[in-house]
Amino acid sequence: MNQSDECLKNQQETVEACERSLPFKLALGVQMLFVAFGALVLVPILTGLDPNIALFTAGAGTLLFHLITGGSVPIFLASSFAFIAPIKYGIANFGTGATLGGLAAVGLVYVGLSLLARFGGAEAIRKYMPPVVTGPVIMVIGLKLAPISIQMAKSFDGSGNADSKAMIVSAVALFTAIGVVTYGKKMLSLIPVLCGVAAGYLVSAIMGVIDYSPILQAAWFVNPWTSAMAAGRFAWPVFDLAAILYMLPVAIAPAIEHVGDILAISSVTGKDFIKAPGLHRTLLGDGLATSLAALVGGPPNTTYSEVTGAVALTKAFNPVYMRIAAVTAILLSFIGKLGAVLQTIPTPVMGGIMVLLFGMIASIGMRSLISSKTDLSRSRNLIIVSLILVIGIGDMTISYGRFQIGGIGLCGIIGLILNVMLPDSSEEGSDPN
Repeated sequence: MNQSDECLKNQQETVEACERSLPFKLALGVQMLFVAFGALVLVPILTGLDPNIALFTAGAGTLLFHLITGGSVPIFLASSFAFIAPIKYGIANFGTGATLGGLAAVGLVYVGLSLLARFGGAEAIRKYMPPVVTGPVIMVIGLKLAPISIQMAKSFDGSGNADSKAMIVSAVALFTAIGVVTYGKKMLSLIPVLCGVAAGYLVSAIMGVIDYSPILQAAWFVNPWTSAMAAGRFAWPVFDLAAILYMLPVAIAPAIEHVGDILAISSVTGKDFIKAPGLHRTLLGDGLATSLAALVGGPPNTTYSEVTGAVALTKAFNPVYMRIAAVTAILLSFIGKLGAVLQTIPTPVMGGIMVLLFGMIASIGMRSLISSKTDLSRSRNLIIVSLILVIGIGDMTISYGRFQIGGIGLCGIIGLILNVMLPDSSEEGSDPN
């Protein structure tokens, strides 16, 4: 056994030992929510929905997903970035109620895909979504998010305009997390994200860049729906056909992201979640979580790649941590003071952490290509990987009327088509090269 394998074995043994300690188990679960928190609340802020309701729907959706999948997959679901533009357009043109009704109908797309996966079987998924397709799609998921992490790391307002104080704070958070995961002993090595956030928050407090007014102004307990309705951020869903037809095609992109994320977490944990509990169950869980979120006023849910990155970083594979994060999110949606504390975490703190986690997602995709021994000297494979990367990272978009698809969704579809159309010389017994 080489030194790297020995380190991984020791870290996993530490995780298993810590799982017997309830306080540390709770800390690991809360850490997962910290990882997702920035993106989770950013989507409702950008779209005009309510952040507290988004916290509730992320927690409730995650619990529903774990119920449907038998609690076996270490996945956390929260606000989907793929729906930011459609939600903004929908609210402006159809109204909040009709937009939420359209988003609730999006879950039906997942149900349909779930049935296809159920009757096609895991082998069909592997045939049409081999590593030569899913590997680069996973890489695109991480690399597409990279600019967001850099913008968060460089400025306090997320604008990307370089601020020296912001860069110091993000660097402290980043290198603290790296130092803890590399040199930390026993339990400490399992909470690098919490350590990074704590260090970044402390430096921010010393610099005087934290605004504590949200904590002082927040009530101890809130009803998120009452306050959201008063602020115009919530309306009961209305099922309008035009809004539904506009929203349905958008589901293609997060559905392909879902497959990539399930393959990524399978690679991280060494378990084949495509086979058990099955892609049909994970797709169904994701879809029903999306419908549930929209029905109660939250943005659509999706599997969170950054949390998968945290799982890869900590080797904390137990799905119970995601359920702890989910329950914590639900509680925070009602406890105004605690939610306000999290909202005071400066953007660069989370930006520094995201720089590491998004990079790890891209690395997981690269690792899937390597572990599957995908031969990139073959023209077929090289073409598929190249086009997926360029179309995805370049954010190519195709639109027709109200229908629009681009980025991760489009590059995944192109990869699937090329995989079917281009001849596979390995099956023909000869290599044209």
